[in-house]
Amino acid sequence: MDDFEEMNKTTEVEDVEVDKTEANTEEYMDENEEKLPFAKAEVVRLMKENLDDDKMIRERVKVEMNKFLGDVLVNVCKQLNDYPYSTVEYEMLKESTYPYTNIERINEEKIRILKHLDAIKADCDALSMDVKATLKINDKPDNDEDDEDNLF
Repeated sequence: MDDFEEMNKTTEVEDVEVDKTEANTEEYMDENEEKLPFAKAEVVRLMKENLDDDKMIRERVKVEMNKFLGDVLVNVCKQLNDYPYSTVEYEMLKESTYPYTNIERINEEKIRILKHLDAIKADCDALSMDVKATLKINDKPDNDEDDEDNLF
């Protein structure tokens, strides 16, 4: 009998904890739903379409994704406002959304540029070594490399 009473007490404690968690979640939802830029259901639907079927989305993620999309929209609109024209044209929109729609291409270009800079650095190092080896300045012996490094 004692085991049964103990299980009941444990269940009651768990129920209270679940109620508190649900209350906190509802409170969090109520605070943030008014401030969301888009319909939450639409954002969640789009997320579920693009996530694996076995993924579950926490409430905070739904809210933060909605806010993020709103921030992207604000940034694009700020860029569109920089144009002097009173009508927003499609080409202007394409240019303003370029950083968001072509992030993979931008990252590939960044990697290409960094590799090219590394190659240039290697060429400079090789030329520096050639100069040190072949051109003796003031006919001094090559005893102290630090002094020669200061020349360049």
